[in-house]
Amino acid sequence: MRRSEAFLAGSEARKAAILDSALDCIVTIDHEGCIVEFNPAAERTFGYRRDQVVGKHLADVIVPSSLRENHRRGLARYLATGEPRVLGRRIEIMALRADGSEIPCELAITRIPLDGPPSFTGYLRDITERNQAEENLRRSEAFLAEGQHLSRVGSFSWRVATDEITWSDQLYRIFEFDQGIPVTLELIGARVHPEDIPLLNDMIDRARGAGGDFDYEQRLQMADRSIKYLHLIAHATRDEDGRLEYIGAVQDVTQRRFVGRGVARRPDRPGARQSRGDPRRNKRHDRTRGEPAACRNTNENGETGLRWLDRAEPNVAKARYLMQRVLDDAARASEIIDRIRAVATRRAPERTLLSLEDVVRESMVFLRHEFQSKSISVSFDLAPVLPPVIGDRTQLQQVVVNLAVNSVQAMAQSGAVRRSIFIRTMLSDPEMVCCIIEDSGPGIDPAHLPRLFDSFFTTKDAGMGLGLAISRSIV
Repeated sequence: MRRSEAFLAGSEARKAAILDSALDCIVTIDHEGCIVEFNPAAERTFGYRRDQVVGKHLADVIVPSSLRENHRRGLARYLATGEPRVLGRRIEIMALRADGSEIPCELAITRIPLDGPPSFTGYLRDITERNQAEENLRRSEAFLAEGQHLSRVGSFSWRVATDEITWSDQLYRIFEFDQGIPVTLELIGARVHPEDIPLLNDMIDRARGAGGDFDYEQRLQMADRSIKYLHLIAHATRDEDGRLEYIGAVQDVTQRRFVGRGVARRPDRPGARQSRGDPRRNKRHDRTRGEPAACRNTNENGETGLRWLDRAEPNVAKARYLMQRVLDDAARASEIIDRIRAVATRRAPERTLLSLEDVVRESMVFLRHEFQSKSISVSFDLAPVLPPVIGDRTQLQQVVVNLAVNSVQAMAQSGAVRRSIFIRTMLSDPEMVCCIIEDSGPGIDPAHLPRLFDSFFTTKDAGMGLGLAISRSIV
């Protein structure tokens, strides 16, 4: 008898420990639907103390009024027929809290295997945050897709060993293929302009062999014989087994090359006209307009380096210096593409403790060519001692770069003679670190202030209206 009593006491102790330490809500009801157990997690989630609900009907406590009749009918049906419609399954339901609010829960119900009238245990988990995260992911994906569509940029991945190619929806639109059809190198080649097939083959051969980043321009010949011009950039990565994969982006630059002075027809069709003016200037303008700063720096430094080598007496030292800058800019472009990959693979932001001063100074490196070419002076007043902030380094750099570029463009558009940017950091209160970017431009029209952070609102001729909205979302 004593052994049985000791075993029973131990069993009760184990049961109590499980109920108290469980992260999920555990609610047990008898065959009449009355609550007999209500663990601490359930108390925290639903806002009731255990002694307030034990003995009450479950339907009157945590089941919303709209679902109570279904709950009672389901319990009665099981008692009468033994039909287990929900037993052993995971379902999602709405549950009622003590304050009258409803929350989404994941529910699993089991019957307790004891003699006598049946009793049941429900395991519930509040999935409010999970649902919100899934909703945020859907919005982020829709936002990314719309951004790709408006900017005419598609993304892709290519696993070299298997030739498995994955395209974004926008890339299907650029190539004018039916979405969802398997993408192969042969399919891509069928769309490439016949004169550019050797270039495509060279690109594939180099990509398979070197395993380095590449940057190409390519023409497509569409089904209606019209021509599209593409700019492709890709970054090489290797998985843990050393297998080579490229992650990249493709931009349709057709209109950027041909639209000028009001001409907006597709090129190479009967009646289409190209923009007039200095061809060298147009080529330079077309290639650089709207490109990321790192990519633009790479182009400029690479071309300048080649000119130093092409001189009658090549200046190897200067060419070497410029080639190093090309490598530095390529590394930064690679980091940007890695962040694109993070979005494509739904990887969470890499939040770490950061120095705001480091974020600002590293961001300025991206913009050195922009500042020099526009004759803009930059000064700093960075607080020497600031507490670290928690954030994603690349995303915060994106914010600083976007705000600085906005300043550059505003001053250039206004024709201001004195062009300067002033960046300072400060501790605005004990829990808030602040970065302020000021410029000598005309300022913001008060009429635009209410819509300043609206998606797709822009005052720029070639703006997308996404920069400030994305920056605010990051912050």
